[in-house]
Amino acid sequence: QVQLVESGGGLVQAGGSLRLSCAASGRTFSTSTVGWFRQTPGKERELVAAITWNRNTYYADSVKGRFTISRDNAKNMAYLQMDSLKPEDTAVYYCAAGDVGTFYLAPYPYWGQGTQVTVSA
Repeated sequence: QVQLVESGGGLVQAGGSLRLSCAASGRTFSTSTVGWFRQTPGKERELVAAITWNRNTYYADSVKGRFTISRDNAKNMAYLQMDSLKPEDTAVYYCAAGDVGTFYLAPYPYWGQGTQVTVSA
């Protein structure tokens, strides 16, 4: 069992940066793949970035070169550094974890409650 809590969301102007954090509890976090998803009203949840236990990474095309995913297994933490933010990045961002390896789009069993990110033009 893994519990996840996101933090770091907020309001930022276009071009600015935010760093999201995901605090995890549970013995299996260090061996899990962690994904950051986002969702806006009326749209499906979208995988933004993911990182395996040994730091293989995946990025959606829409965020490549702007977002960086990382993790600190010793602290049971994962992060999403978001730079050069755009208004279209506005969404609720969720941290998820699961034993999916590099099958980044496979179902994740564990989810956080989400944190709102709003980017103003």
